[in-house]
Amino acid sequence: MRLSEHARVLIADPDNEVFVSVASVWEIAIKYPLARGGPNDLRISAKAALHYFQQAGCTILEISLAHMLAVEELPRLHGDPFDRMLVAQALATPLRLLTHDVRVARYSDTVIEV
Repeated sequence: MRLSEHARVLIADPDNEVFVSVASVWEIAIKYPLARGGPNDLRISAKAALHYFQQAGCTILEISLAHMLAVEELPRLHGDPFDRMLVAQALATPLRLLTHDVRVARYSDTVIEV
Protein backbone atom coordinates (compact mmCIF):
# COMPACT_ATOMS: atom_id res chain seq x y z
CA MET A 1 0.00 0.00 0.00
CA ARG A 2 1.28 3.43 -0.89
CA LEU A 3 1.27 6.22 1.66
CA SER A 4 -1.24 9.01 1.21
CA GLU A 5 0.01 12.57 0.85
CA HIS A 6 -1.33 13.34 4.36
CA ALA A 7 0.68 10.43 5.82
CA ARG A 8 3.81 11.53 3.94
CA VAL A 9 3.50 15.05 5.35
CA LEU A 10 3.07 13.80 8.93
CA ILE A 11 5.98 11.36 8.65
CA ALA A 12 8.29 13.92 7.01
CA ASP A 13 7.56 16.61 9.62
CA PRO A 14 10.78 16.99 11.65
CA ASP A 15 8.69 17.79 14.76
CA ASN A 16 7.21 14.26 14.68
CA GLU A 17 9.12 11.24 15.96
CA VAL A 18 8.19 8.23 13.84
CA PHE A 19 7.84 4.84 15.52
CA VAL A 20 7.59 1.50 13.74
CA SER A 21 6.23 -1.38 15.77
CA VAL A 22 7.98 -4.70 15.99
CA ALA A 23 4.50 -6.07 15.22
CA SER A 24 4.69 -4.49 11.75
CA VAL A 25 8.09 -6.03 11.07
CA TRP A 26 6.80 -9.36 12.38
CA GLU A 27 3.80 -9.18 10.03
CA ILE A 28 6.14 -8.54 7.09
CA ALA A 29 8.27 -11.53 8.15
CA ILE A 30 5.18 -13.75 8.07
CA LYS A 31 3.64 -12.44 4.84
CA TYR A 32 6.70 -11.82 2.65
CA PRO A 33 7.57 -15.53 2.19
CA LEU A 34 3.95 -16.21 1.18
CA ALA A 35 4.16 -13.92 -1.88
CA ARG A 36 2.89 -15.51 -5.08
CA GLY A 37 3.43 -12.59 -7.46
CA GLY A 38 0.08 -10.92 -6.87
CA PRO A 39 -0.43 -7.14 -6.86
CA ASN A 40 -0.91 -7.00 -3.07
CA ASP A 41 2.08 -9.18 -2.20
CA LEU A 42 4.81 -7.70 -0.03
CA ARG A 43 7.85 -6.98 -2.17
CA ILE A 44 10.34 -6.46 0.61
CA SER A 45 11.58 -8.77 3.36
CA ALA A 46 11.35 -7.96 7.06
CA LYS A 47 15.13 -7.67 7.23
CA ALA A 48 15.21 -5.15 4.37
CA ALA A 49 12.21 -3.23 5.76
CA LEU A 50 13.85 -2.97 9.18
CA HIS A 51 17.03 -1.69 7.52
CA TYR A 52 15.05 1.02 5.69
CA PHE A 53 13.12 1.99 8.83
CA GLN A 54 16.36 2.37 10.76
CA GLN A 55 18.05 4.32 7.94
CA ALA A 56 15.08 6.69 7.88
CA GLY A 57 15.58 7.38 11.59
CA CYS A 58 12.46 5.59 12.82
CA THR A 59 12.34 4.41 16.42
CA ILE A 60 11.56 0.71 16.70
CA LEU A 61 8.78 0.14 19.24
CA GLU A 62 9.14 -3.16 21.11
CA ILE A 63 6.10 -5.05 22.36
CA SER A 64 5.79 -4.81 26.14
CA LEU A 65 3.63 -6.65 28.66
CA ALA A 66 1.51 -3.49 28.96
CA HIS A 67 0.90 -3.59 25.21
CA MET A 68 -0.09 -7.27 25.32
CA LEU A 69 -2.51 -6.66 28.18
CA ALA A 70 -3.99 -3.61 26.40
CA VAL A 71 -4.99 -5.86 23.47
CA GLU A 72 -7.26 -7.77 25.82
CA GLU A 73 -9.10 -4.56 26.74
CA LEU A 74 -9.88 -3.52 23.15
CA PRO A 75 -13.42 -3.88 21.84
CA ARG A 76 -13.79 -6.28 18.89
CA LEU A 77 -13.92 -3.61 16.18
CA HIS A 78 -11.26 -5.38 14.16
CA GLY A 79 -10.12 -9.00 14.05
CA ASP A 80 -6.58 -8.68 12.66
CA PRO A 81 -4.16 -9.43 15.53
CA PHE A 82 -1.40 -7.22 14.14
CA ASP A 83 -3.70 -4.21 13.76
CA ARG A 84 -5.08 -4.81 17.24
CA MET A 85 -1.53 -4.82 18.64
CA LEU A 86 -0.74 -1.53 16.87
CA VAL A 87 -3.86 0.05 18.39
CA ALA A 88 -2.99 -1.32 21.84
CA GLN A 89 0.55 0.04 21.57
CA ALA A 90 -0.71 3.45 20.48
CA LEU A 91 -3.17 3.64 23.36
CA ALA A 92 -0.88 2.24 26.06
CA THR A 93 2.33 4.10 25.18
CA PRO A 94 0.62 6.66 24.20
CA LEU A 95 1.29 7.46 20.54
CA ARG A 96 -0.69 8.54 17.50
CA LEU A 97 -1.34 5.74 14.99
CA LEU A 98 -1.67 6.35 11.25
CA THR A 99 -3.91 3.93 9.35
CA HIS A 100 -5.74 3.62 6.06
CA ASP A 101 -8.18 1.14 7.64
CA VAL A 102 -11.47 2.78 8.69
CA ARG A 103 -12.13 -0.04 11.18
CA VAL A 104 -8.83 0.64 12.96
CA ALA A 105 -9.56 4.38 12.98
CA ARG A 106 -12.75 3.73 15.00
CA TYR A 107 -10.78 2.71 18.09
CA SER A 108 -9.80 6.17 19.23
CA ASP A 109 -9.40 9.78 18.21
CA THR A 110 -5.65 9.19 18.64
CA VAL A 111 -5.81 6.94 15.56
CA ILE A 112 -5.54 9.05 12.41
CA GLU A 113 -7.07 7.78 9.18
CA VAL A 114 -4.78 8.77 6.31
